[in-house]
Amino acid sequence: MQTMTGSGPDWAGSVISWDQSGDQAETVPCVILICEHASNDVVMPWVDAAPDLLASHAASDLGALGLARALGPLLARDHGGAELVHAPLSRLIFDLNRSPDRPDACPAQSELYPVVMNQSITVGERLARMESVYLPFHNLVRARIARALALGRRPVVVTIHSFSPTWHGVPRDVECGVIHDDLPALARRIVAEADDLGLLTALNAPYSAADHVTHTLRLHALPYGLENVMLELRNDLIATPKAQMEIATRLVRVLTRAITQVTSMPCPVL
Repeated sequence: MQTMTGSGPDWAGSVISWDQSGDQAETVPCVILICEHASNDVVMPWVDAAPDLLASHAASDLGALGLARALGPLLARDHGGAELVHAPLSRLIFDLNRSPDRPDACPAQSELYPVVMNQSITVGERLARMESVYLPFHNLVRARIARALALGRRPVVVTIHSFSPTWHGVPRDVECGVIHDDLPALARRIVAEADDLGLLTALNAPYSAADHVTHTLRLHALPYGLENVMLELRNDLIATPKAQMEIATRLVRVLTRAITQVTSMPCPVL
């Protein structure tokens, strides 16, 4: 396992690697998992957040990091190595899956929750957060993908997210969302293979690229023509370590079939 953790003003994130045996060890990954909303941690000077806000979906994708950690070794065994890059701080500080010019990169309001630390943010403060949080994380992701490419692998890129069962009081029926940007092959194959997943699975739900949620894929997968997908699991289904492992065990069968099929295709020409 290799771990890289930011310190002081530079918060890059962490890397966990699994070899083809599923053990934590340095590897050349065939699959790179990315969890941008892994943490609800806040640090000085960004600590103005109430406990109920930090415990909510507004602060992190609840269950997403646990699911990614459960998926990693399973995918590594099926594909010959996997890696997870996950963020160290809450998206309340800076949303790593949004372009820096997006207002919701530092949201003043998240669904029902006011975000006090962002309500009077200045341009200079926004820039400081971008330089301390956003740039180090994406530089780390870029470095891990470039490393795999230089070592002869074209990794599949999978971002792992979760969503709340309701949004502004409206229930969401979908249980597993599969989202794509300009390279849709893997997402479409996952949906086609999802009959035995046991979850109500939908393409481009509860979000789509039109909602600006595929920023990480656009930065890191599309420029290299890497197969990629964004997975969204309803967070009540992955609320405990046991549930995360159960969903991961079911999900990996679908992902492995889909990845095997699309990676046997010619590399797309961009």
